[in-house]
Amino acid sequence: MRRRILLLSVGMTTLVVLAFAIPLILLLRSTTANEAKDKARYQAESVAYYVGDKDHTADDINAYIDGLANVSGRISVRMPDGSTLGNPPPGGVPQPKTMPADYGDDDGDEHKGPPKVGDADYRDVDGGTAVDVGVDTPNGPASVCLYLTADELYDGLTPRLLILVGGSLLVLLLSILGAELVSRRLARPLEETASTAERLAKGDVDARAPTTGPAEVAKVGAALNDLADRIDEVIAVEREAVADLSHRLRTPLTALRLQVEALPDRESAEELNTQVNTLERALTSVISAARRPQREGRVPHSDAVEVTRARAAFWEPLFEDQGRELTLDLPQPPAMVRSSAEDLAAALDALVENVVAHTPDGTPAHITLTRQDNGVRISVADTGPGIPLGAGERGRSDRGSTGLGLDIARRCAEAAGGNLTIHRNEVVLTLRSSRDA
Repeated sequence: MRRRILLLSVGMTTLVVLAFAIPLILLLRSTTANEAKDKARYQAESVAYYVGDKDHTADDINAYIDGLANVSGRISVRMPDGSTLGNPPPGGVPQPKTMPADYGDDDGDEHKGPPKVGDADYRDVDGGTAVDVGVDTPNGPASVCLYLTADELYDGLTPRLLILVGGSLLVLLLSILGAELVSRRLARPLEETASTAERLAKGDVDARAPTTGPAEVAKVGAALNDLADRIDEVIAVEREAVADLSHRLRTPLTALRLQVEALPDRESAEELNTQVNTLERALTSVISAARRPQREGRVPHSDAVEVTRARAAFWEPLFEDQGRELTLDLPQPPAMVRSSAEDLAAALDALVENVVAHTPDGTPAHITLTRQDNGVRISVADTGPGIPLGAGERGRSDRGSTGLGLDIARRCAEAAGGNLTIHRNEVVLTLRSSRDA
């Protein structure tokens, strides 16, 4: 967005600069040409006054023309006898005009005062400009011509254009700097607001958007913060509802267990007690799922290496009592996964418990954790008789198993963006890395 604002500002400024620069260039070109013509007229009139002096001969005029310094253009003089002195322009010097008898003479005495000099005439010659000035001499009318080429006519235009271009570039640079500041002021709060929305979508309900910057952007940030606050309120209500549900269900379940234990028929009591235990485990699973961090709008994470090491230490005394060997193959650095420590511990406990419950004493087990491109792979293997086909199906009863343990492990893997794979003597738990959440 910031780039679009910057490009739009630069484009608009460029159009404005061009809108002003093009007329200024034309004006500077016209002004330069007019100044050159005025200077040429002044120089031609100076020469005309010299030519009109009765004491100056043709040789004096030639010497005067040759001695002129710092004069732009080519100066030539057409004498009354038709001869041309100096360096005439292409096409020559036009025939001098006869001056009126009283031109420039207020008292009518044409023999008094300075020579009579006529008005300057301008004509285009071969791409340049010729300035013709007539003058009355003792021998008749003469004509002075100063010819400027196109380069001489627009001499001095380049520095002015450079100043104009430099000023335009400076304005453009200032507009870029201003647009950068404005775009940052506009885009930064929007980017932070978008980042907050992404964090909220990923479960970080503590994220809050900035309420600074332009009023419209601040209004969006405030609305997003209100939404996040509302999410927190809904989560709090849901958490209280789950806690209340747990209390409401466990109380009659406890009463039911006491009534079952009080039955005189011990065989029926044991059978009913088994069903009560199954119901209690199912209830615990439901409540645990309801309290799962994802239900709270948060993305969970934990160190799979640390959780695996802790659960292995928990089961190690039982393995020693049964003469089993439990070996670990864990990487040294942490391996963060998209699962809470409680859920991952429950899944590992379910897998290790299957080994303990369904293999003879003395059967070793091996837990391996390996890194993958986008997560980790946890393998729990043993050398027992193997897992029967369909053991992972929920509710399946085989060797006293309800399949609930493997189902808990499967739901933990799926909630973490992975999966559970059951082999004959190995169960593989694949979890997604928390950095890809």
